[in-house]
Amino acid sequence: MSIQSERKIFGHLQVVLPFLVTGCAGRQSALDPAGQEAAEVYHLSVVMVIGGGIIWLTVIGLLTHACRRRRSAWSEEGAGRLIAWGGVAFPVIVLFALLVYTIWLMPSIRPWLGRAVAEPDRIQVIGEQFWWRVRYPAEEGVAGFETANEIRLPVGERVVFSLRADDVIHSFWIPSLGGKMDMIPGRTNVLSLLPTKTGVFRAPCAEFCGVSHAYMAFSVVVMERDAFDDWRRKQASGNRPEGSKGERLFTHHGCVGCHSVRGTTPIAGLGPDLTHFADRSTVGAGTLANTRKNIERFIRDPSAIKPGAKMPAFDMVPPGDIAAISGYLAGLR
Repeated sequence: MSIQSERKIFGHLQVVLPFLVTGCAGRQSALDPAGQEAAEVYHLSVVMVIGGGIIWLTVIGLLTHACRRRRSAWSEEGAGRLIAWGGVAFPVIVLFALLVYTIWLMPSIRPWLGRAVAEPDRIQVIGEQFWWRVRYPAEEGVAGFETANEIRLPVGERVVFSLRADDVIHSFWIPSLGGKMDMIPGRTNVLSLLPTKTGVFRAPCAEFCGVSHAYMAFSVVVMERDAFDDWRRKQASGNRPEGSKGERLFTHHGCVGCHSVRGTTPIAGLGPDLTHFADRSTVGAGTLANTRKNIERFIRDPSAIKPGAKMPAFDMVPPGDIAAISGYLAGLR
C-alpha cells in the first residue's frame, strides 16, 4: 500500500470516527450507563466484543500463517491439527466462556422480583398510540396521581414498573438505565431498574406501533431523594384554580372532555393528564420542545405534527383563543 493511499484512508477515518464516537454518550445511549442494569449490559457487550475480537484475530492469524510461502506443502496431518485446534477448539472454548459469563450475569441484568413488590406499590406505565400514561402509587401520606410522557425517579433506589399496553404492542426502553420490556395488550409485565446517576434521559418506544412510532418517547428525570419527594407532593396536590381566560376557554372548547388538570377540571382519562404540564420538557410525547408556540401548533393540528394522533384538530378555534389556552397550559407549574 502506498503512502498516499494510507494518508487517504487515515483522512477518511478522521472524518468518520468523530460521528461514531458521538453515539457512545448522551441521554439515549446504552454505552453511557446511568443505571445498574444498563451497566451490566454494557459490561456484557464489552466482553462480547473482546471475545469476538480474539476469535477474529485468531482466525486471521491462522489464515495469514496458512497463506505464507513455504518450501514444502502442508501435510494432511499438520493441516488437520491447525484446523482442529485453531479453527474449532479455540473458538468453541471462547464462545463457551462467553456463554457461561452471560448466564452468570443474567440475574443482575433482569432481577427476579417474584412477589416482593405488590402491584399497588409499582409505578404503572401504559403505552397508548402514541403517548405514555404514568401512574404513581400513594406513598408515605402522599396520594397517588397520574401524569404523562415523563417519569421521575429517585437516584440510588430500586423502582419497579408495571407495564402494559391499551391498543397495540409497545416496548418500554430507557437505554441509559436498562434493557427493553415489551408492553402487550391484556398482559402485565414487570421491570425493575436501579438508577445510579442523576440526569435527564430519553426513552423511545422500541417496538413499531404505528405511523407515529418514531414520535413516541418520554423523558426520565433521575433526582436526589429530597427533590423527588418535593416533586411527588407537588404533583399530588394538583394545580390551583386560576380563573383565567385561558382556563375558561380550555373548558369552553371541550378540552376537559379528554384532559384533566387536577384541582381545576373534572377528571377525564381519555387523553394525557395535563396537571403541572409546564414542568414537562416536551409536547406530544417527546415530539416538540415545550414552548407556547409549539403548544399552539399541536392544538391547532396534532396530526400535522404527529400523524395518526387521536386528538382532533382545533383549527376552527380562533387564533386568539388558542394562544390563551397555550398560555394557560404553559403556566401550569
